[in-house]
Amino acid sequence: MSEKKMSSSRKHHLKSLMLSIAKGLLEEEEKEQEEERGRYMAETCPPVSMPRSMQELQELCREFHHKIDVMDEERYDLDMKVNKANKEIDDLKIKVQDLMGKFKKPVLRKVRMSADAMLKALLGSKHTVNMELRANLKQVKKEVKEELRDVGDWRKNIEDKAGMDGRKKMFETEA
Repeated sequence: MSEKKMSSSRKHHLKSLMLSIAKGLLEEEEKEQEEERGRYMAETCPPVSMPRSMQELQELCREFHHKIDVMDEERYDLDMKVNKANKEIDDLKIKVQDLMGKFKKPVLRKVRMSADAMLKALLGSKHTVNMELRANLKQVKKEVKEELRDVGDWRKNIEDKAGMDGRKKMFETEA
């Protein structure tokens, strides 16, 4: 109990002081940004003097087109740098996951798709593969099953085949 608790009024007072200081700092930052913008615009974009003749107007248009081209090139270069940096960040994230050995399994959606549709999606619409699974199944002969039904009770079968008469019957039925 060595720690002393601060009263709620004291907490409220300190909080309001911190908020007022932060508000002042934010206002100063906004003023600095406005001044910086003004300086940049003054350097980059000098005030436009309206031309009096057609040639001066055409020259001004050429200058503007040239500046637009330069800005487009810079924008394209910056986009490429950002894309390259994003790709590097993704690669590094993957390397970190590999080193950690922990992989987050992505949540997979259940998709109801037939085998034909799956092959069509994988191989493209040019290849038509038909997955008739029933056509690939082996046909079972029903005659074998009927013979098993006729055999019936094994005791009766043994009695019939007992002795020479039984052996004679076996040869006669096979022939």
